[in-house]
Amino acid sequence: MRYAVYFSPSEHDALSQAAAAWLGRDAFSGKTVTRPDVDGIERGALDALLSDPRRYGFHATLKAPFELAEGTSESDLMAAFAAFCAGHAPFDIPRVIVSQLGPFFAIVPDQVYPQLQDFAASVVRDFEPFRAPLSEADIARRKPERLSDSQRENLMRWGYHHVMDDFRFHMTLTGPAQPEIAPLLQSVLSDRFAAFVDRPLTVSGLGLFVEPERGAPFTVKSWLPLSGA
Repeated sequence: MRYAVYFSPSEHDALSQAAAAWLGRDAFSGKTVTRPDVDGIERGALDALLSDPRRYGFHATLKAPFELAEGTSESDLMAAFAAFCAGHAPFDIPRVIVSQLGPFFAIVPDQVYPQLQDFAASVVRDFEPFRAPLSEADIARRKPERLSDSQRENLMRWGYHHVMDDFRFHMTLTGPAQPEIAPLLQSVLSDRFAAFVDRPLTVSGLGLFVEPERGAPFTVKSWLPLSGA
């Protein structure tokens, strides 16, 4: 069993529903959602392109998937999760857009916002006591030889390389896209998510996601609003 702390809009939020329709799966219910075809991309190719984000569910990673540390329990984690959400207030990312992050498409902020960076860092730090150390196989899968110095330090210290100064908020919409279909995807995604981009996105709550076994789909075990003053 692995756990992760992700930002996700609430279950019935219009963005959650739009993302589930695009990915073909609702991480709250775990159910498959009928996904329309995209002109210009063969259905099997699109299924492959969406397979990874579909498995993880629509989210932005804050505390990457981890196994529980020795001496901690799921009930301890859930209590800490509830306390964290109760102790932090919601806030807006001033503007988000659909863009490419390397070969992937995602909903991202239009620039780096310090409040968001600080919030993400606090999630990493506060839930660190619950994270079991990475196995050698887990470290190898991250290909540390290809990481920057700071990313390698993050991997060994926090169990994930895209944290702290290397954190970039993103809500993944595709797997790696071939360059020849990237312009089409940009157009399709900009159209499908037009109601949610070029405007603020409220970080209103957090999801505690679970993966019952390695490779299984992630589902939302608990979603709580940020309710601090």
